[in-house]
Amino acid sequence: MMKNLPASINDAISAPGIYIGIMSGTSLDGIDVVAVSFEPKLQLHAHCSFELPALIKAQILTLCSSGEDEIEKLGHLDVGLGKLFAQCCLKLIKQSDLHLAVDNIVAIGLHGQTIRHRPDNSPKHNFSLQIGDANTVAEESGILTVADFRRRDIAAGGQGAPLVPAFHASIFHSNSCDRVILNIGGMANVTLLPADTQQPLLGFDTGPGNVLMDAWVQQHLGLAYDVNGDWASKGQINPVLLQKLLELPFFSQPIPKSTGREQFNLAWIELALQSLSDNTRPVDVQRTLLELSAVTICQEIQKHKFANAGLYVCGGGAHNQLLMTRLQQLLPSGKSVSSTADLNLDPDWVEATAFAWLARQTLLGLSSNCATVTGARGERVLGAIFQA
Repeated sequence: MMKNLPASINDAISAPGIYIGIMSGTSLDGIDVVAVSFEPKLQLHAHCSFELPALIKAQILTLCSSGEDEIEKLGHLDVGLGKLFAQCCLKLIKQSDLHLAVDNIVAIGLHGQTIRHRPDNSPKHNFSLQIGDANTVAEESGILTVADFRRRDIAAGGQGAPLVPAFHASIFHSNSCDRVILNIGGMANVTLLPADTQQPLLGFDTGPGNVLMDAWVQQHLGLAYDVNGDWASKGQINPVLLQKLLELPFFSQPIPKSTGREQFNLAWIELALQSLSDNTRPVDVQRTLLELSAVTICQEIQKHKFANAGLYVCGGGAHNQLLMTRLQQLLPSGKSVSSTADLNLDPDWVEATAFAWLARQTLLGLSSNCATVTGARGERVLGAIFQA
């Protein structure tokens, strides 16, 4: 049932339509934009990834940790990102072979750029902050925009993350077999999809995905990321360093749990390295960081008795061949590890598609969080609507 929506919005969603989803994640490796429809089934009409300008990326990283004049910097970047997100949406429409028209788009689902995530900051107030002003996106694009998905869940006692498990359940669930959907972005998160719908849907962050490997290779080789894990493959696992990193309480913390750059960053690596000898090779650190991601992902899957389920990977980590190999090796022999392409959605576009779906849920007045995932007091309609 549609709830308290203006007539123009009700008209827009009364028939199947196209939604744009836009995602800029923790990895800061680009802005992913998709145009999708969900009726009668999911159809990906157009997609594109846009490079995040170096200056914008540097400004985001500056705001990811405490510093001087934060409010002034945040205010300017909030509007600047809003303009950039709108430009990306309009470029997708213009470049599309379908010649999509703005009038044919129901809404934009905007995740925004996370600059701080404090889901468990007791006794202080919990919060999660995404920027990229939705008012600016709606004004510049001329398209109704839905954004600010996380904070209602937090207001209801949840962690505001991860939000994608409900979407995963809607399109990836199987009645015949258990599945695990693993997103490896900056952070790694899993959705555990039991075939039996009477069992609870679970999803949570396992820890770092690409964020530590990306930061380390950037510092030592000047590369944005380690293509295929090629550099890591030349190194050796440092067992002392790996064990020290695994001692972090987050890894043994019960669910619900979510995390971000606040915990997993270069400073944390450097602190762990202080107890090691000075001759630790950077390439060995890179190999160890890859192993950390693989081990913590697989430990959580096994802990929740989903080790025998099929594992389907999405996000940038799906292209890291060494990481994919290690996941296969660490899970029970014979169990498949593949990408969500095997489930008919390319791994590069799953996250952006999820936020298009979240926008649709908002406009339909339907809940899109999952209390068993975030720890919220119940299901809630997420997101705020910004009319064009």
